[in-house]
Amino acid sequence: MNAQVFTALQTIWIKECTRFLRIWVQTLVPPAITMSLYFVIFGNLIGKRIGDMGGFSYMEFIVPGLIMMSIITNSYANVSSSFFSAKFQRNIEELLVSPVPTWVIIMGFVGGGVARGLLIGIIVTTVSLFFVDVQIHNFGIIFITLLLTSTLFATAGLINGIFAKTFDDISVVPTFILTPLTYLGGVFYSLSLLPEFWQMVSKANPIVYMVNGFRYGFLGVSDVNYLFSLGLLVGFNAILFSVAYYLLNKGTGIRA
Repeated sequence: MNAQVFTALQTIWIKECTRFLRIWVQTLVPPAITMSLYFVIFGNLIGKRIGDMGGFSYMEFIVPGLIMMSIITNSYANVSSSFFSAKFQRNIEELLVSPVPTWVIIMGFVGGGVARGLLIGIIVTTVSLFFVDVQIHNFGIIFITLLLTSTLFATAGLINGIFAKTFDDISVVPTFILTPLTYLGGVFYSLSLLPEFWQMVSKANPIVYMVNGFRYGFLGVSDVNYLFSLGLLVGFNAILFSVAYYLLNKGTGIRA
């Protein structure tokens, strides 16, 4: 990477980070409050009635899933809204006609989403310490899963931003696809509690693998093979990056 390309990447990334840090009350505080409510309601109140989950308290069991849920939501939302805003304000054309490689534009926007996802993950993890002693089984698995997942959904948010024609369009996927898949992704329960048929159905949900891979890093237990989860994340990242690259090169949603 030459100096000019690195400067371009750094500039886009700093712009994206500054964007969400400037309005931190709207971007960083709400997830902390929302997750605190989840910890109180599901962990303290309902969790006491549920009891242990796979040898761990219910609160310990759901913490990795809640962290992952907040990372997925915020990584996606950051890039989809940012890229669509650039389209709406008609300044994305300046990037596309500049001598900046397409992959740099993608990585700049995605890097901003990843930064927000990682920061939210740290905040929610810190909040969880007030409710439970967080265990760490394998920090490497935690970091890799977190990085790959935030990158995946940041790229998905970019693709959503490319196709979106109005501000309402960037909320359709999170509302009707992302949220249901997340809640049915094993955040609040173990797949082992489900009948065999529904276990098979649940394993068609990709978020199950992300949540369980992340949970393995914390607790050392998973409903699926964590290595398969990592492989799936790498594969999905490669596919979505290729799609985003093709769409930007073609000018989909941008050029008349």
